[in-house]
Amino acid sequence: MELNNYHATPIQSLSENLNNNSFYIKRDDLLPISFGGNKARKAVLFFEDLILKKSDCVVTYGSSSSNHCRVIANIAAAKGIPCHIISPIESSHPTSNSKMIKLFGAFVTNCPVSQVSIMIESKMDELRAKGYKPYFIQGGGHGDIGTQSYVNAYEEILKYEKSSGIYFDYIFLTTGTGTTQAGLVCGKILHGDEREVIGISNARKKSYGSRVVLESVSSYFLSQDKEPFESEDIAFIDDYVLDGYGSYNDKILQTIRDVLINDGIPMDTTYTGKAFWGMKEFIKKKHITDKKILFIHTGGTPLFFDKLEDLNDEQ
Repeated sequence: MELNNYHATPIQSLSENLNNNSFYIKRDDLLPISFGGNKARKAVLFFEDLILKKSDCVVTYGSSSSNHCRVIANIAAAKGIPCHIISPIESSHPTSNSKMIKLFGAFVTNCPVSQVSIMIESKMDELRAKGYKPYFIQGGGHGDIGTQSYVNAYEEILKYEKSSGIYFDYIFLTTGTGTTQAGLVCGKILHGDEREVIGISNARKKSYGSRVVLESVSSYFLSQDKEPFESEDIAFIDDYVLDGYGSYNDKILQTIRDVLINDGIPMDTTYTGKAFWGMKEFIKKKHITDKKILFIHTGGTPLFFDKLEDLNDEQ
């Protein structure tokens, strides 16, 4: 598997015309690695680091719905590297992602969410005792490497703007573990741009989520030996988390159907569809009009199929 065999992901216009805004979407779901998405963009850099450090197995964490775990398991299988996933029992149920993780031969250890940190350390110790040199990737690809991947994506956005003459007033995305939003915020700061980068949370509340994003921004700048920056106001919107991770409503299903029918783009109820709906609600609430808006499609296509029957029931 070639990890760097791709160009900048495309940006295309959407048929959505809420409040006379022009909508565009960056198709990171089209990255040519295991259904793409932000987790694939991050995984490329993590595996480059893994190879550089001569590690011979990988350990990570995530739920049975985790796009991150699916991508890591896929690349590990392609490289012939054992992959160990620590997964919380509380969010363990069959999904398209979990079925593919099994297909890729990953070793999944379930435990209560309260025991995850202990189980990760135990697994790392166990692997070292067996003679392995394990490489740990935080859940969701969190960390400076994950942040770097979306600093890179921000550069792609700038190149698109320069070649197209289109400048985006807002960048919206699903925000979860925080590094996707942090990378875009870092890109914005590095270039002195005035636009807003707005994360629509899929689960976390603002008090915690915004702090994690800001900590990721700070950590990245320190890792790059860059000048300290003024404290950034992180736009982390938690108004649309509903009942938390994985929860959705009929309006989200309708949003997914509309985007699929009108633009041919699949979204899912856990991440992108939920955030796209939240973005539209936010735009209405804030009376945003006549702007150019970019939405980052961060992947999750397998999860779209998990809810296909629900989508049909809405018709």
